Amino acid sequence: MDFKNSQKRNDFIELLIVSAFIAMIFTIYVPVGIWEEEDKFRGKSHFRMKTIYGVESFFEQLTDIYEADGLWAMNVVNAVRDSLTADSTYIGLQTMVLNNRDIQVDIPNGFETEYDTTFGFMKMRRDTIIDTTVTVVVFSEELSRNDTVFIQRKALGKIKMDPSFRKILSEEPLQRIEVVEYYDTYMPDSSMFYCPVTDDPYKITLEESSLKIESPITEIYKESRYIFFSFKAFNHGYIDDGARSWN
Repeated sequence: MDFKNSQKRNDFIELLIVSAFIAMIFTIYVPVGIWEEEDKFRGKSHFRMKTIYGVESFFEQLTDIYEADGLWAMNVVNAVRDSLTADSTYIGLQTMVLNNRDIQVDIPNGFETEYDTTFGFMKMRRDTIIDTTVTVVVFSEELSRNDTVFIQRKALGKIKMDPSFRKILSEEPLQRIEVVEYYDTYMPDSSMFYCPVTDDPYKITLEESSLKIESPITEIYKESRYIFFSFKAFNHGYIDDGARSWN
């Protein structure tokens, strides 16, 4: 009988130990996951505010004024970029009809490049370049004799027209790796104008020639997680005339 009681006591202690271990793991890793989620939404909110500021900056560049209606500004800026995609000469003073509204814009040279770099992520890729090296004989006046030079095949036509050209000795295929930087561009959409946590619109404040984009969160936002924990979001800051409240 004593043996059975002792066995039950040991089993109960083991159960307590296992339960305590599980609780310890739970209290360590769940908060970490919540903090990562909070950081993710904070970063997403900062990204959206930067996008709104970029849209407003481009709109001001096109019209000389900022626009309180951020969605309208976005539609105009995106429409200009689309027009430049269709016609690269679409620059200077232009009158656009958008959503049954006329708007005059002054499109500067290089607008599409600035748009793509502002609303894009710089990436790198490795391109395999296949070229041909051509060995040719030309007459060198400095040496007063024929000389051998190496050129790329694309330059062969030009050098063959030169009076100093004599003949082609050989052609050798060449493969090389070239690192290319490029921008993976995105087009701003209406979701950028709403906080990813509360779905409330960001505050766009215009005062004379100044512009401020601000988080709509005014009080601590909380959502329950696993009964004992909470997801919390504080005000995500602002961008005031290009100056960010975060690093």
